[in-house]
Amino acid sequence: MRKTPPPARSDLADRLSAAVLRALIWAVLRLPLRLRLWLMGTLMARVLAPLLGYRKRAEANLAYVWPEMPAAERRRIANAVSDNAGRTIIENFDPAGLIARMADVPLEGDGVAQMLQARAEGRPILLLGGHYGNYFAARAALVARGWEVGVLYRPMSNPHFDEFYRTTMTMGGSPGFEQGRRGTLGLIKLLRDGGVGGIMFDVFDGAGVPIDFLGKPAPTLTSAADIALRTGALVVPFFGVRQPDGVSLRAVFDAPIPHGDPVEMMTEVTRRLEAHILRDPAQWFWVHRRWKPKRQAKYQRKRAAANIGPDDAD
Repeated sequence: MRKTPPPARSDLADRLSAAVLRALIWAVLRLPLRLRLWLMGTLMARVLAPLLGYRKRAEANLAYVWPEMPAAERRRIANAVSDNAGRTIIENFDPAGLIARMADVPLEGDGVAQMLQARAEGRPILLLGGHYGNYFAARAALVARGWEVGVLYRPMSNPHFDEFYRTTMTMGGSPGFEQGRRGTLGLIKLLRDGGVGGIMFDVFDGAGVPIDFLGKPAPTLTSAADIALRTGALVVPFFGVRQPDGVSLRAVFDAPIPHGDPVEMMTEVTRRLEAHILRDPAQWFWVHRRWKPKRQAKYQRKRAAANIGPDDAD
């Protein structure tokens, strides 16, 4: 009888790492809320961020945007960014707990009244957010009030851990749509049916349009604006703002972005995110490779070369 071959080494490694991560998350979630948030924030800021190079990357991004900032201030912000990231990670792996915490948190901002009106009328709503504070907190505040809020998300590279990660995307039964054509079509259908969806827009994509972000060009996809125009969705920038105690969170919904040219719409969404970052830089995830200036320069050289015809050469 022929034996079934053992799983590939890479798959075994993925299964093992996923099991270890899930066990660690389970153990940390057994701790009281304040203790678990402090523990994860401290672990990320003092151990993981320096070890994995995240703190160095955050400091480099800060120096790129604000070269006049003293090194000590860059280090302080980078440490605070890592602390917030650790807290956010463990919060988001406890979606039921986050929903319960946000149930009594008031909905704030100039967009709330129009959101409530749009929902009452059955008009779709597209929430656009950045990696600021805990970006799931505002969504959790809506889910706690009975809203279904679908979200477009990027899957984890480890397929076995991704199965667990998807539970945070389907918060309270709300759908999660994996990035890609199928996921985008699922989000569009949700909106066309009068639903509510969310997209995180502040990530680098070489196919994006360069839009200044904190004074530096950052390639930004206009697909979120395109989806809003196709579905007639109300476009609302949203933010989960962490408070100084490191535990409390606010749910803020800015005034809606008027429909118009997609680049102008995404430029305005970017301005809204910038305003929050300027008030508290430590809440944005500076670890992101948001600008990639060397790669942008490479793309520009390629585009310039492609535009030079044989008659233009010397």
